[in-house]
Amino acid sequence: MTDNLVYNPRLDSLQTDGRTSGTPDDRWAFTNRTPHMNYGTAISLAAASRALKDYNPELSKEALRVARFIWDDEHNHQANPEEQTYSGRFSNPEFMKSIECRAAFELWRSTDYEGYKTRMNELLPTLLEQFNRNASVIAQMIPFMDNAFKKQVRPLVEAYAGELAEVDKENPYGVRISTAGWAGNRNIVQACITNYLLHRSYPELINPEYIYRGLNYLYGCHPCHNLSFVSGVGAQPKKVAYGSNRADFSFIPGGVVPGIRILNPDFPENREDYPFLWSENEYVIDLAASYIYLVNAVNSLLK
Repeated sequence: MTDNLVYNPRLDSLQTDGRTSGTPDDRWAFTNRTPHMNYGTAISLAAASRALKDYNPELSKEALRVARFIWDDEHNHQANPEEQTYSGRFSNPEFMKSIECRAAFELWRSTDYEGYKTRMNELLPTLLEQFNRNASVIAQMIPFMDNAFKKQVRPLVEAYAGELAEVDKENPYGVRISTAGWAGNRNIVQACITNYLLHRSYPELINPEYIYRGLNYLYGCHPCHNLSFVSGVGAQPKKVAYGSNRADFSFIPGGVVPGIRILNPDFPENREDYPFLWSENEYVIDLAASYIYLVNAVNSLLK
């Protein structure tokens, strides 16, 4: 919230000279209390603290300090639900338990504090009851748990592997293409990352083909056209997208767009002449990061 004028301490609070004003509103932000986003931030910072430990020890400590503060702050506010803002799926108790569980997991990995592990174990039964929804979280936890947990999860992974085979019947590409209002490259990449994590723990159950298909799809094996959805990568890379220069046709090497949108009743679309359909052609920052992870995962499998 701002009056779009730079703050000038020499002016009274309601004065302006046309270019500056005495209203000290620069860089103010008004936000809700959103526990799912707060836990998400704690997850990212706790994980970042490990990645930064040798590279930037001071920033690593600060990241972990803030992650722990967020955790404590959220638990101090749980007695006051009227202060918490939920919307849509974020009001779902099972969703909230899954994201709190992941925050506990990342903090436990970064601190070895048993309190986080205790809370994680309290939440795990709820996650296991809805394995498919929480497969990505559980897959990350398995290598850090005991053999009893791995045996407990195995039949759930077997059932999950059976459902992967059913996806082959939906389309020729072997991935689940979104039919919602937003194109589905994010979901495809995340699903392949989950398959990779499960393959590491259960290589006999999860075929690596269910990992490779994500890159095949991004690089051109999809409906509508055969362009790569990663600008600058592939035989025919995406050249028209909606990027950080916003009003112009963008080309950012390494940028990844949402991809194919299915229009009613069954028409696949990804426009190459009009970038301003965000749901098809917006460069998505975290999708690019996930894509890089998937590329490294595939490279590790192919050696």
